[in-house]
Amino acid sequence: MINDGQKILNRIHVLLDALMVVIAYLCAYTMRFVVQKAETYQWSEEPFAPEALMYYGRALIFIVPGYVILYMIFGLYGHKSIAGRRREISGIFFANIIGVSMLTTGLYIIKNSYFFSGYMIFYFGMSNLCFMITERSISRIIIFESNRRGKNQKKAILVGFSGAARELIDRVLDNPQWGFRLQGILDDNKEIGFEYKGIKVVGRTEELESLLEANQLDEIIITLGLSEYNKLAHVVASTEKSGVHTRFVPDYSNVIPTSPFTEDLQGLPLINIRHVPLMEWTNASIKRAMDIILGTIALILFSPVMLICVIAIKLTSPGPIIFCQERVGLHNRPFKMYKFRSMTVQTDEEEKTQWTTKGDARVTKFGGLMRKTSLDELPQIINVLKGDMSLIGPRPERPLFVEKFKEEIPRYMVKHQVRPGMTGWAQVNGYRGDTEIKPRIEHDLYYIENWSVGLDIKILFMTVFTGFVNKNAY
Repeated sequence: MINDGQKILNRIHVLLDALMVVIAYLCAYTMRFVVQKAETYQWSEEPFAPEALMYYGRALIFIVPGYVILYMIFGLYGHKSIAGRRREISGIFFANIIGVSMLTTGLYIIKNSYFFSGYMIFYFGMSNLCFMITERSISRIIIFESNRRGKNQKKAILVGFSGAARELIDRVLDNPQWGFRLQGILDDNKEIGFEYKGIKVVGRTEELESLLEANQLDEIIITLGLSEYNKLAHVVASTEKSGVHTRFVPDYSNVIPTSPFTEDLQGLPLINIRHVPLMEWTNASIKRAMDIILGTIALILFSPVMLICVIAIKLTSPGPIIFCQERVGLHNRPFKMYKFRSMTVQTDEEEKTQWTTKGDARVTKFGGLMRKTSLDELPQIINVLKGDMSLIGPRPERPLFVEKFKEEIPRYMVKHQVRPGMTGWAQVNGYRGDTEIKPRIEHDLYYIENWSVGLDIKILFMTVFTGFVNKNAY
């Protein structure tokens, strides 16, 4: 059965991960004491002397099981076929950061850090990270190819033909590496023999128990339509009786088009319609700390550029240097967003009601250059340090446009569940300035529901390498 295969695969991964830790440790030892030719210990200058190897080798007794436990905590022994590669790499990255931190702290506590090479700990952390990512990538390729060729597949049957069933079949057929082999559909509304993309209706829902007794199935996937949820209790009871692993695909994609998650409210399941990682205080605290640290560094680094902008604005156009504009931020609260003034001075009414367009006569010559290179956005670093904004997040809009868009675009107001940002997922994917608002919001929602430190770092790098010059800024 597939569950036994998954258990074996997980055990193999544990052994391989432990082996990678040992190999990384030996590589770090070699780099530090052979390549760099450093003294291994105060009483030995020979790197492979028995006493030196014993001194450094006994640390592996704690390091190997410690890292395996960390990998378990970060969910690296789940089902690889469906787990995302980015999530797996993120788990490896953070497990290794914590592992190196714990190793360093442990050595300090037992007063052994003086004799233990700090360089070796650094080399070990880097080596182990590289080896683990390589090992898991090769493992993923092998598993995917095996699944594509029909090995280690999960035999599954769907109960109910609905929109959820169609979407599941589409995804399974598009992703053979997941390893599902759909045996058919049980449904009460379609004729037996009805077929969707090669998957046939083979019986009625009341035949589920007899079908389970007659066939060796690995999974039952419940895909009943919303109008058929009165059958859910009977279907679940039948699957539980058989002991076959059961999954449930809710048929609400046309009602709730996002990723909900469930909480335990003293035994009562509470479904949150949307998963917003930044609503958890730990995630919000990490992001805020990043904003303060990186925002301070950015302010120092860009201060010479900002000084040049101040002088150029003053010399080329009469009026104030900083332009303050009301925008809508976290929890729909308005705030004053700072920018270098790039236009001629306007009345409040003119500024509030007009969107900048190509060839806009209000934009000054130096202002046009600043807008093209995003230099006019630099004062928003102050907004970040104040807490009005974040370095990364959905771009904030003016109140007038918020009122307009929330009536026209479904889920538009969800973007205000997080702090607005100087740059974001939409902007690094080309949706900046005078671009379509709907795909921009789709990218914002993706960011909100899939936030991670790794995604923020990715957006920062994309902004540095591709995001400063804006062809849609007028």
